[in-house]
Amino acid sequence: MRHGSGYRKLNRTPSHRKSMLANMATSLIEHEQIVTTLPKAKELRRVVDRLVTLGKGGTLHQRRQAAVTVRNNAMVQKLFGELAERYKERNGGYTRVLKAGFRHGDMAPLAVIELVDRNPDAKGAADKARHEAEMAEQGDEEE
Repeated sequence: MRHGSGYRKLNRTPSHRKSMLANMATSLIEHEQIVTTLPKAKELRRVVDRLVTLGKGGTLHQRRQAAVTVRNNAMVQKLFGELAERYKERNGGYTRVLKAGFRHGDMAPLAVIELVDRNPDAKGAADKARHEAEMAEQGDEEE
């Protein structure tokens, strides 16, 4: 018997599960911390740790392998630049899953998944930059 050799199906079709985990991995690389359900976080940990390991290699082939999952050129650059540099001395264990209580609507167990040694300024940085640009644009229109 091969106990525990599979993965969590998360009540989704294989294509949906693959797309969902790819999107969540991209979000985690961008924001370096996201909140999701506990089973999704535990499954996402497998995906992201493999991506960071690819990023540490840095070859063109590994970059293309990561791009298949991440699908966002800016996040692939971050993975192979900033994150690869940050984790070059670490052998695995790039993510941390913290339990975060239960969701109010359906009592689903929530978890925070984050990159170890994360940059606290990364979370919401794109949204903040977009908001500041919109405010500056509105200020220009008023003058």
